[in-house]
Amino acid sequence: MTVSRFHASLLLALVCACGAASTYAAVKRSVITIGRAQGRGDRSPLEGQQVIVQGTITGNFVDGLGGFFLQDGGDGDAFTSDALFVVPPKASKTKLRTGDTVRVYGRVFEDAGDGKSVGTSTTVLAERIEPVKPAKPVPVIPTVLTAPPDRWEVLEGMLVMIDAPLSLNGTDARYAETSASFGGRLWTPSEIFAPGSERFQEVVRFNARRRIVLDDASNRRDPKTIWYMPEGVPRSGSIASGAQGIVDQRQGSYRLQLTVPLETKPTARPAAPKVAGSLRVAVFNMENLFNGDGQGSGFPTLRGAKTPAQLKAQTDKLVLTLKGLNADIAALMELENDGYGPQSSIAQFVDALNAGGGDWRYIDAQKGPGSDEIRVGLIYRKNRVSPVGKPAVLEEGPFGARSRVPLAQAFRRGKNGQVFVVVANHFKSKGCTEATGADADQRDGQSCWNALRLDSAQRLDAWLKTDPTGQRSDKKLVVGDFNAYAMEDPVRTLRERGWKDAFTVAKVPQPYSYLYGGMLGRLDHALLSPALAKRLRGAAEWHSNADEPEAEGYAGNDIEGPWRSSDHDPMVLGFDL
Repeated sequence: MTVSRFHASLLLALVCACGAASTYAAVKRSVITIGRAQGRGDRSPLEGQQVIVQGTITGNFVDGLGGFFLQDGGDGDAFTSDALFVVPPKASKTKLRTGDTVRVYGRVFEDAGDGKSVGTSTTVLAERIEPVKPAKPVPVIPTVLTAPPDRWEVLEGMLVMIDAPLSLNGTDARYAETSASFGGRLWTPSEIFAPGSERFQEVVRFNARRRIVLDDASNRRDPKTIWYMPEGVPRSGSIASGAQGIVDQRQGSYRLQLTVPLETKPTARPAAPKVAGSLRVAVFNMENLFNGDGQGSGFPTLRGAKTPAQLKAQTDKLVLTLKGLNADIAALMELENDGYGPQSSIAQFVDALNAGGGDWRYIDAQKGPGSDEIRVGLIYRKNRVSPVGKPAVLEEGPFGARSRVPLAQAFRRGKNGQVFVVVANHFKSKGCTEATGADADQRDGQSCWNALRLDSAQRLDAWLKTDPTGQRSDKKLVVGDFNAYAMEDPVRTLRERGWKDAFTVAKVPQPYSYLYGGMLGRLDHALLSPALAKRLRGAAEWHSNADEPEAEGYAGNDIEGPWRSSDHDPMVLGFDL
C-alpha cells in the first residue's frame, strides 16, 4: 500500500482494526447502501462503525493510492454519494479487478486534516472482501457533468464523465496534478476585489465551485511521464475535453482520478508584443540570475543556475526575452547582488545582450543597492536614451532587510528630450518564514508580510515626492515586482495617492503576469505619475513565461526560445517623450 501522502491517522486506524473481524461473527449485520454510509453531510454518520457494503469496483488503484473505489446502484437520494474508497487488508489475497462486484466488511473512516472539513474521501478500512457474482451484473454508468455540481461531496467516489470544456491552469509535475476549471480560467480574488470584501468572498466561492484537480490516480512523486497527457503538458490556458474518472477528495481538494487520457487543445504561444510610442520601457523579474564567481566557477549558487551550462541556458532565454521586447530601458528584478564589476551578474548579462552588436549599458549604483542576496537593476540603450544625474536609492525601514532597495534614475531621450524618472522595485514576498504579528497571515487573502509591503509602499511614495534624483521632473514611472495583487493594500494605496495603473490607462482587459495555485493575477505593476500617464501610448504583457510548464525552463527541458525564461511575464510600456 502506498502511503506517502495519506494521512498518518489512517495507518493508526488500520492497526486498531486488526482484531475487529470477530465483530461480524458476534453481531448479525446486513448489507447497507453506500449512500447510507456516506450520508448527506461532509462526514459519514457511521464514522467509526462496522458496515457491510457491496458494489462494483470502478477503479482499482491499490498500487497507486492504496485502495479502490466501490460504487453501488444508488439509494435514490440525490444528496448522498453512491460510492466510497476501500482500503483492503494487507493480507488479502482477493483479486481486485475493475468491473468486479465485491462485498466489503469493514469500518468507516474519515480523515479530517483540520478537524472540521474532510481531508479524504469517505473510506472503509476493509477487514474482509468477498467476490460476488450477481445474477444480472449491471455496469456502472458514469454520471455526466455539463457544469460543475453545486456540491462535489454528493459525487465523492463516483465515476463521472465531464461533457464540457475544462481550462487547464497549470500542472504540478511532482505529483502529476493539473488544476482545471469549468467556464474559463480562475482569477486570484485579490486581483479583482479588495481582500475581505463581499465581492472578494464571492470570487473565492466561485473559484472553489468551478475548480477540480485532475490527477493520475497515484501518490508516486516525480513520474517520468504524465500518462493522461500523452502529448506532453500543454501551456496553461489550454482546453481539455473528455475528462473521465472518479471524484476523490484528498490533500485538501476535490479531484478527478482520471481513468482515460485527456484530449487537449493547446493554446498557441503569443508573439512578442508591440506597443506604440517613441520610447519603450520593459519590466522583468528574471527569477534569480546568479552567475557564480563570474569566471565559470562558484556553482551551485545560492539561487538560480546550478551549473555553468544552466547559466548559459538561462542567460540565452533572458536575452531572447529582452530582445523580443525591443525596449530602450529595462527595469530588472532578482539580479544577484554582487557589485558592478566585469564579473557581476548585471555586467555579464549586458555583455550577453550586446553580443553580436548592441549598445546596452547599466546604471552603476556603486554598491548594492541594499544588502539582500538579490537586487533590482536598470539597463538602457546608449543610443536611445541618456541617464541624467546620479541614481538614488532608499535604504531605510523595510528596505534592505526585507523589501529590496528601490533604485531611481532620471533619463532623457535625445539631446533635448524631456527628463523622466524610472524607479525599479521589488517588495517582500508572501512567504511566511519569520512572519509574526501584523506581518503574519491575517487570513484576508493577502498572505504574510502584507503590513511590511504596505509600509514599503507608503515610504516609497513619500520618498518619491522629495524628488530624490534632484531633476524636478513630474514624469515618474514606478515599476517592478510588488508581490501584491492589484486590489491588495500596497498597490491600492499607491493608486489612492495619485499613481496611475498603466494597464488601466491603456485600457488593457484582464492583464496578468503570474500564475499561482492555478489562479491568474499581477504581482508586477507599472504605476505612472499623472504627468507621465498623459504620455502613455501603450502597455502590454508578454505571456511567455507564466503559462509555460515549469519543466520547459533552462533547468528542465530547456525548450528552444524565450519560453519559461522566468516564472513572471515581462511587460513593455510605450511613451511619447
